[in-house]
Amino acid sequence: MMEKNDTPLSRPFRLNENAVMIVMAVAVGLLGGYGAVVFRWLIGFFQNLFFGSGPGTFLDHLLGLPWYCKLVPPIIGGAIVGPVVWFFAREAKGHGVPEVMEAVALRGGFIRKRVVVVKALVSAVCIASGGSVGREGPIVQIGSAIGSVFGQVLRVSADRMRTLVGCGAAAGIAATFNAPIAGVMFAMEIILGEFGIATFSPIVVSSVMATVVSRAYLGNFPAFVVPEYSLVSLYEIPLYILLGILAGFVGAGFTTCLYKAEDLFRAIPIPDYVKASIGGLVMGVVGIFIPHVFGVGYDAIELAIRGNMAFVLLLSLIFLKIFATSVTIGSGGSGGVFAPSLFIGAMTGGAFGCIAHFLFPGVTATSGAYSLVGMGAVLAAATHGPINGIIILFEMTGSYKIILPLMLSCIIAAVLSGQIRRESIYTLKLIRRGVDIRAGREVNVLRSLFVRDAMTKDVVTVPEDLPLPDLVRFTLEGRYSSFPVVDRQGLLSGIVTFQDFKEILFEEGLENLVVAGDIAVPGVITVTEGENLDRALRKIGFRNIEQLPVVAEGNPRKIVGILSRRDILSAYNKALVDRSLAEGMEKRK
Repeated sequence: MMEKNDTPLSRPFRLNENAVMIVMAVAVGLLGGYGAVVFRWLIGFFQNLFFGSGPGTFLDHLLGLPWYCKLVPPIIGGAIVGPVVWFFAREAKGHGVPEVMEAVALRGGFIRKRVVVVKALVSAVCIASGGSVGREGPIVQIGSAIGSVFGQVLRVSADRMRTLVGCGAAAGIAATFNAPIAGVMFAMEIILGEFGIATFSPIVVSSVMATVVSRAYLGNFPAFVVPEYSLVSLYEIPLYILLGILAGFVGAGFTTCLYKAEDLFRAIPIPDYVKASIGGLVMGVVGIFIPHVFGVGYDAIELAIRGNMAFVLLLSLIFLKIFATSVTIGSGGSGGVFAPSLFIGAMTGGAFGCIAHFLFPGVTATSGAYSLVGMGAVLAAATHGPINGIIILFEMTGSYKIILPLMLSCIIAAVLSGQIRRESIYTLKLIRRGVDIRAGREVNVLRSLFVRDAMTKDVVTVPEDLPLPDLVRFTLEGRYSSFPVVDRQGLLSGIVTFQDFKEILFEEGLENLVVAGDIAVPGVITVTEGENLDRALRKIGFRNIEQLPVVAEGNPRKIVGILSRRDILSAYNKALVDRSLAEGMEKRK
């Protein structure tokens, strides 16, 4: 029975878990929105220091500058970015989104507090000095770091922390593009990789609050103002299908070039913090002749989607932007690949549209419409996120009339790019580190450890000519259930287990005739010292055996160690303890 004073109105007001998350999402959204506004201001401030200002667009101003004013700023920018990233926060290097994805998948959303400041500073300098990168990746990392820091201060659970990181990512995208729906879709499709209702509501709230802040300070305008393009004729559908196919190849090619450039710069035998200056020098030389590739490139995108660019310039900018972005990020610059993907897509679509309109002028739109669709298609191809590509282009332009060809091209481009390359421009960076966010924490820990870290070097082997009675005694006295069999030169020739000879133990007259080499199983499964423990465990599980011989890299018969299930488990447990201690130390910084 309810007591006299126990009424709904008299009970203490208590927030349930969903309400608590909504309150925290509001706070993260507001902070993320202000983070985006401050970051945009920083870019403008440094840009004015590096290049000054003038009438018209920033691109018009660059075109009027003398050559040395376009050569020097990227070098100075690289000289600032490289050392700051190297000595203060190395996760601020590059485009930022993969680092957020890794934090969500493997560290419960934990991101160091210093990332907020360092990422904002170095990315603003890199973009403002002419680095060919975007501001969206840094804003995502900044917003995600704000969400993570907020969660760390309140000591929330790992699940809540991941949701808050997603809220920060959504806030960053929403604020920079004035696109709240796109912010939600980016966070859920790219960052979290899930569409659960428990995470959806807080992320929506955070995205809305960030958009409110952005509109209050930056105005309520779409990112790009474009003409009212529409589907002119049903005959255009096959052309947009072809554009989707072309965009799929371009997006996959962009991903490949980006990481090839990283490999090239990694191979240069000089300190990493100096390499960003070399990248700045290359950018400066390119910018002397084609300043369109400097910075985020929105002015050039505007020209393309309005149809105000010549075919030759459109075509050349596809390759120049891929080259410029690859050099900037590969050399150690800090900035996103989101805007470069839009830029490359706009030029790809524009060049394709020029050809289409020239061949079929009566049934096709002008090149600007194809530029618009190409932006979404190449973005979808590079990120493997077709929903995000569709939504963000719709919100960035505020135009619904081009949505049908946009949907078609984005889906085709994403599917084709996924067939060409399994990993997206974001996840490939993690795979190259041995991190597969789809595999889970356990597999990634094993992939970060190698056979040399866990194997036993004291190997007990059996000679081929060992008689059966001695083999039985050897097996019973040993701590392993199987033994590598070696020839007279000490090279691996097979493996023998108790299961292999137990059936002949009771055969009379055979004990003095059979030797180890007669019953050994050839074709031994082996591992090398350089293989990771995940691969080794798969080999063990394939035959359901207890241990594997470890052989030399250049000689598959020379035994250098033995690896057992117990060794793998011990190495795994030790790695977990070490990582927990390291994360605890990082959290106290």
